[in-house]
Amino acid sequence: MIAYRLLRIIGHLFVGLGICALVFPFADAAGRHARIRRWSMQVLTLCRVTVVVQNALQTEAVSPALIIANHVSWLDIFVINSAEPCRFVAKSDIRDWPLIGWLCVQADTIFIARGKQRDVRRIFQGLVSSIQAGERVAFFPEGTTAAQGAILPFHANLFEAAIDAQVPIQPYALRYLDANGQHPAAADFIGDMTFAQSMIAIMKASPMKAELIQLAPIATAGMHRRDLAMLARAAIAEALGQSQPERRSDNLTPTTS
Repeated sequence: MIAYRLLRIIGHLFVGLGICALVFPFADAAGRHARIRRWSMQVLTLCRVTVVVQNALQTEAVSPALIIANHVSWLDIFVINSAEPCRFVAKSDIRDWPLIGWLCVQADTIFIARGKQRDVRRIFQGLVSSIQAGERVAFFPEGTTAAQGAILPFHANLFEAAIDAQVPIQPYALRYLDANGQHPAAADFIGDMTFAQSMIAIMKASPMKAELIQLAPIATAGMHRRDLAMLARAAIAEALGQSQPERRSDNLTPTTS
């Protein structure tokens, strides 16, 4: 059964490759977003992950905005894209992943080298321009994945893009739950775990629910990026029922795993 589900996932990846190669060159932005959203939902279905979007304040998501969330797994990108397709800022390593890397390139992912300040400066103006043009840009400010129950300090560098673009921060809190309301270990993608190991763990695990909680937007006018990072982290920690001391960090590069 596990082998069958893995084969279906691999087959779905090849379907994605075909869509990117044959459809994306002729589709407008709305058409590409619709296909990314549908394809992401299908990935999650094959992984037996159900997405539940919660609105903490029953308000509309602001747009344009810089979207941020805590980071648990490679699944996070598909969870967010299933609700609203975004351009993600991702670590450059992902570009070299088999199949997934090429798909990320076709989805207009913004790649950034880990820990290289020059690379941050290189893409910064492009981020500002994309946000001002109304594109939904998202990143994970922890800079790496963290096991559920922990939120790492938020790196503040890219929060500056929202200040320059004069748009708010739109935070989301993300968690995975099993049928008993507990955090399933299979959702964690941490340490030296490979993508293949994570995929097999998810295939072996029971079905899980991904909760994506939309939080109140954070205004950026007159704010410093470090303060924005701390406010966003505090809001996400509160939504997830966590209380952890914050440590300022302003010189590391936020990326996805």
